[in-house]
Amino acid sequence: MFKRFISKPREKKKTHTEVKTPINMNPTLIQLRDVVKTYHNAAGDFPVLRGINTDFYHGEFVSIVGKSGSGKSTLINMITGIDRPTSGAIHVDGVEVQNLSEGEMSVWRGRQVGIVFQFFQLLPMLNLVENIMLPMDFCNMYSPPQRRKRAMELLELVDMQEHALKLPAAISGGQQQRVAIARALANDPPILIADEPTGNLDTKTADSVFSLFETLVQRGKTVVMVTHDQSLAQRVTRSIHIVDGEIASPAAQAV
Repeated sequence: MFKRFISKPREKKKTHTEVKTPINMNPTLIQLRDVVKTYHNAAGDFPVLRGINTDFYHGEFVSIVGKSGSGKSTLINMITGIDRPTSGAIHVDGVEVQNLSEGEMSVWRGRQVGIVFQFFQLLPMLNLVENIMLPMDFCNMYSPPQRRKRAMELLELVDMQEHALKLPAAISGGQQQRVAIARALANDPPILIADEPTGNLDTKTADSVFSLFETLVQRGKTVVMVTHDQSLAQRVTRSIHIVDGEIASPAAQAV
């Protein structure tokens, strides 16, 4: 299904940094230190994240699991910069994400993080190839001819090239999610963040989409996925279990 298109991961310079965990020998890509998120409203303060400390490593496939309202989506919103912590620090490949301005955040996110949403978020008035070209246009990546060529190659990557000129409404939910994954890869980001990407899909289609993520990890991408599906969570490198805004199992066993 997946072809040669995804670029090979760049070789990392060797460092003398001590490896923090015996189950993953790859360099640290994402660090969260004492991350707190509290929302304020008329009823008072509502804490969602309570001092999160965790690392994610290059080439990992990590699931974030927990009950509704436990803080899973808020946690990944911290990593992507969609939301900012009340306190604490978030480092992504050496960048202190919480300190970026809004303009810097938009450019950084567009180039470094691909986001896959539960409800696809494809623009209904653009055809599929145009949806994939949009992140390239926004971040001024690649020349205009290269953008269309790359978008078509990404559609081929997810077996959707025959539908390139269709609008999102003309294809199924599973097909839309494949296109959403292709769009997330538009600028060749090292990290993919997926928030319940199989939540609206039937079992067979969910398995197919999950297989796409597995292949991306094999090609060097780092994938962090929020999921309620325990059968899928068991197939990843490791799982992080969130309970009431805290990590219940920060050193989960590899599966």
